[in-house]
Amino acid sequence: MDYLTIKTLHILSATLMFGTGFGTAFYMFFTNRSGNIEAIAVVTRWVARADWWFTTPAVIIQPLSGFWMIRLAGFSLDSVWIVWSLGLYIMAGICWLPVIWLQLKMRDMATLAALKKTTLPDQYWRYEKIWIALGFPAFSGLLVVYWLMVHKPV
Repeated sequence: MDYLTIKTLHILSATLMFGTGFGTAFYMFFTNRSGNIEAIAVVTRWVARADWWFTTPAVIIQPLSGFWMIRLAGFSLDSVWIVWSLGLYIMAGICWLPVIWLQLKMRDMATLAALKKTTLPDQYWRYEKIWIALGFPAFSGLLVVYWLMVHKPV
């Protein structure tokens, strides 16, 4: 594969990763604010699926295509922008992995509450606070990675 094809794949997967993550977070956050247990159960189920179907493959494609482009372009792995990009990407991943676990637990709690016609347990809302807190550094870090990929500062 040539450099521009890999770059296109890299950009598309970055867009899919960030866009899916931001979009699902937006809908889950505001659906939670609605208090509608049935809606929360549906949205948390689809958020978990979207992360599995779209975000996870993009998370895998990103470093593979990135390292491939680095090799083809002849960049040094110790370039400042590459070191920072990798560090921030890893930080975002460290935030994202518990978010996946939290989303699955929240999905299960919401599904059970919808089936039993009860309120969400307090644990759901504690998990949501952690979910939100982990989202800020993950998304912020990825925004900086985007900037670094475009500008490649020396």
